[in-house]
Amino acid sequence: MIKFSILITTKNRLEALKITLQKIHHLISRSDVECIVCNDGSTDNTSNFLKQNYPNIQFIENKVSKGLIYSRNRLLALVKGKYAISLDDDLHFITEKPLEIIENYFKNHLKCGVIGFRLFWDIHPPIKTMSNDTSYRVKSFAGGAHVVNMRAWNEIPNYPDWFVFYGEEDFAAFQLFKKGWEVHYVPEILVHHRVDLKARKKEKDYQVRLRRSLRSGWYLYLLFYPLQLIPKKMAYTLWMQIKLKVFKGDLKALLAIIQALFDVIWNLPRLFKNANRLTMTEFEQFQQLAETKLYWKPNENEN
Repeated sequence: MIKFSILITTKNRLEALKITLQKIHHLISRSDVECIVCNDGSTDNTSNFLKQNYPNIQFIENKVSKGLIYSRNRLLALVKGKYAISLDDDLHFITEKPLEIIENYFKNHLKCGVIGFRLFWDIHPPIKTMSNDTSYRVKSFAGGAHVVNMRAWNEIPNYPDWFVFYGEEDFAAFQLFKKGWEVHYVPEILVHHRVDLKARKKEKDYQVRLRRSLRSGWYLYLLFYPLQLIPKKMAYTLWMQIKLKVFKGDLKALLAIIQALFDVIWNLPRLFKNANRLTMTEFEQFQQLAETKLYWKPNENEN
């Protein structure tokens, strides 16, 4: 009987995917685990590699790239397990027995709809892995480092694939909150995201990433915030981007801001149609939750 579904979306990152699959081989070989990979229009032989080396993995393809969020929706629609674990293709578990922790945590926290993992970002793994952090409720979670209770997922809308990239996890977190489900950060589960954050700004897709990040934040304001709060919130975030980036000579950021604003205007009908706003009381309750825990660094004082 399948209990756990490990879901991975990949696009032209075969070498990273190879490492991830090797690192989680002990999990995907279990009889109670299914692994499903979505190949989002890759041109680097990903499909042939999976067919030849991982016949036990179910994989689906988008012949033409449809985006990360579209792919995650496709994967979630195929889940047979109780718990759907989403992993980026360049991320793997360091914790040796994460599945047992996941199952026990959900059984002991019946209102928990999503578990976010302790996430270490760097090319190299952490020297120290212990943490004194304890589990607690948070606002949201990392899209590629979490597990969702499928009972909760089935009560909310699919991820908005028109976001394309960024923001889908916050969209889900707001929807879960409206339905009475909680998101928890569980540091007992440590994962390694093999990414050089400092190098990202220098990459050619920096402007695209910033554009999508900005617009997804503005989309979320228009979808979920009480109407009276939206103008001030959008004006503040726009000013901070101009102050911290454009005034310092970041012309790519200026173009990304302009593009993001046009994206918002273009999608206004869709945003108002799909709005599921928090009341002021709900908004105040949501704001009291701890911030999303996306980054963890070893503390020298921890053993």
